[in-house]
Amino acid sequence: MIFAIDMGNTNVVAGCLGDDDRIFFTERFATDLNKTELEYAVLIKTILEIHGIDRNEIEGAVIASVVPPLTHIIKTALRKLLQCEPIVIGAGLKTGLNIRLDDPSTLGADLVVDSVAAMKIYGTPAIVIDMGTATTITVIDKDDAYIGGAIFPGVNVSVEALAAGTSLLPRVSLGAPKKPIASNTMDAIKSGIIFGEASRLDGMIERFEEELGYSTKVVATGGLANVIIPHCRHDIITDPDLMLKGLKIIYDRNRD
Repeated sequence: MIFAIDMGNTNVVAGCLGDDDRIFFTERFATDLNKTELEYAVLIKTILEIHGIDRNEIEGAVIASVVPPLTHIIKTALRKLLQCEPIVIGAGLKTGLNIRLDDPSTLGADLVVDSVAAMKIYGTPAIVIDMGTATTITVIDKDDAYIGGAIFPGVNVSVEALAAGTSLLPRVSLGAPKKPIASNTMDAIKSGIIFGEASRLDGMIERFEEELGYSTKVVATGGLANVIIPHCRHDIITDPDLMLKGLKIIYDRNRD
């Protein structure tokens, strides 16, 4: 059994996975730069106890992080708790991903892990959408090469910016209105957020496939995928555990 952590700008997703790729649990907690190594160790220990996991049965740990100041803190916390040296996604690891970017070193760990998982589980060519603090759309072509993608503000960032930048428009919950043409302010905001984001994803998929010259599988993950993807017109696979699965794949390729 291994312990896997995906550290995002807003939330940390953690879970335990078995040798048969079974996911024993997943939990989400807030990214907090003010917590110490000990506080994170206690938090992770509590999560394991809640799910009835004996920490002595955990043979290793793997971390993907887009929050560099927190990476060392979490790594130290896992050393204290699990008595193992965590693998941190970065340069020098075997991923099986052929990265064709202007500067491959700039590719975020989260995008590497998502792509590795999509490539192995769903095959290529593939477009991978990850909906977190930022929404990322990445492409693995028919030659199994990571060739690039797009990044834009996440749904919650857009909602907060709209509320903060206007005097009369309120914050709204993330739920779709009954119809796109809304007859009141609250539903109009929801229409713009939910249907607008779904339309943006549909449009980007079409542009990407037009540039590639062929159709692709499309896989979506991230905390807001289940909110937006049902309103897209393309056939999109939703896999909330894509990151954890990718972390397990990379861990297995580097466990020696």
